[in-house]
Amino acid sequence: MTTLKLFDIEHAWGLPRKVSPRFGARLILRGLHLDYLNDRASFVGEFSPEVRERFNHTFPKLVKQLERLVVSCEIDAREQHCVTIEYDDFTCEADTLGSHGYLYIAVYQTADKPLLALTHSPSITL
Repeated sequence: MTTLKLFDIEHAWGLPRKVSPRFGARLILRGLHLDYLNDRASFVGEFSPEVRERFNHTFPKLVKQLERLVVSCEIDAREQHCVTIEYDDFTCEADTLGSHGYLYIAVYQTADKPLLALTHSPSITL
């Protein structure tokens, strides 16, 4: 996994968002499941050690919720549609970008949520 500084944002994985720190990844849609590949993920900026520990605990739960959205067809591999979920003070935005097989995500602390994300994405709170 890579940690990038703000000037390296164009090389970050996941959905491009103007928030730092954040975690980005490209997950693989495999049927109704999501596969996470460590080499297709990066951090922009750095979470504090306490926040990083909470993130490590929360991330698998976010992926499970994203899988539920795939099962319910809220996330469709063929259509670009951004969804937003929140859990344990983290916000996860996810979109296939119409890629037919990938799900791009950005995860950041909810307190750092950009205002535009509030107006353009449906929100699901766990």
